[in-house]
Amino acid sequence: MSRPGLFVTIVLDGVGIGWQPDAAAYGDEGANTLAHVLEAAAPQLPNLQAAGLGNIAPLPGMPADANPQAAWARMEEQSAGKDSTTGHWELAGLRLEKPFPTYPDGFPENLLDRFRRATGVPQVLGNEVASGTDIIARLGAEHLETGSPIVYTSADSVFQIAAHTDVVSLDQLYAWCALSREEVCIADHAVGRVIARPFTGTPGDFTRLSDQRKDYAMPPPEGTVQARLQDLGVRTVSIGKVADLFAGAGFDETHKTGRNPIGIRTLLNRLNAWDGAPTFIWVNLIDFDQEFGHRNNPAGFAAALEEFDAALPHITQALPSGAGLFVTADHGNDPTYPGTDHTREYVPVLLWGTRARAMGSRPSFNDHAATVLDWFAHPEPGPGVSMLDD
Repeated sequence: MSRPGLFVTIVLDGVGIGWQPDAAAYGDEGANTLAHVLEAAAPQLPNLQAAGLGNIAPLPGMPADANPQAAWARMEEQSAGKDSTTGHWELAGLRLEKPFPTYPDGFPENLLDRFRRATGVPQVLGNEVASGTDIIARLGAEHLETGSPIVYTSADSVFQIAAHTDVVSLDQLYAWCALSREEVCIADHAVGRVIARPFTGTPGDFTRLSDQRKDYAMPPPEGTVQARLQDLGVRTVSIGKVADLFAGAGFDETHKTGRNPIGIRTLLNRLNAWDGAPTFIWVNLIDFDQEFGHRNNPAGFAAALEEFDAALPHITQALPSGAGLFVTADHGNDPTYPGTDHTREYVPVLLWGTRARAMGSRPSFNDHAATVLDWFAHPEPGPGVSMLDD
């Protein structure tokens, strides 16, 4: 193999870089996560700027670098939808022509009946589109009194079950979610993810236990980038929620992490322990989306960007000489935009391990999968076009 057998992809969850041409169909025209966060909170991002982030698109306070360290581009999502599962699946080389079902008016009664029969739960609370923190604050006390779980959704294709750990054990909550995935959210109601949302605390001071969250995704079709690499004998490693989005399919190692610093530290530890075997590491850093985008908090979003910016030199220095690094996102989540949901945006690309150059506007997230497969000399790159410069 002519290149070092190590490639790392880091997904900055929700860090979009401007609305796509089809954004109006999603109600997202005008959304621009990076530009609006920079405009609102002016984070200092010298390392991302030096890498070429400001070369991708006009960003307030971040001029283009004359000699960027990485190749740069933006990618457009073609799949129907704007959630994490859809974005990661397209990054993996898949394409969704039909979106996962969503429930803007809450779940239908026949679906809730199916949930009650499968779990033995007599009653649920909520059944609405809501922010997780808001619905727990509103219904948490009633949940403590009745023991009824809080069931809710969002603009994404998700069936979320929230429960206080003093009322419902983690094992019980996970069991309900597993049953929901296998027996409830199926056929026409096959949502992208069933999500366990445990929380703790007292009325007025409830706290979600994000590190105990668990996602139950739809199993992906065959042909994901990680599964195809396994066929070549490449070790595949998930850090963060990536494996959850594929129901674990195609990964040899899974490292669950919570907040961004834990994910970054796990990546650095894994890089330092690399033994030279061909390895693909796929990382998701979730804080931008989970902690700040969904909570309309541009200042917190900016601080998370500064935190990643400070870590970036440590990541690039830990890479073996010539190894590949692909930094991108899965969708937007503009914290200044009305509502608390994802936004239909282009995603940025910064690519180390190839010649630093402008790579244009890429027509699909599938170009990520083609790039990774090309790195490991897979004989059939599949959909998408590699960004490597031979």
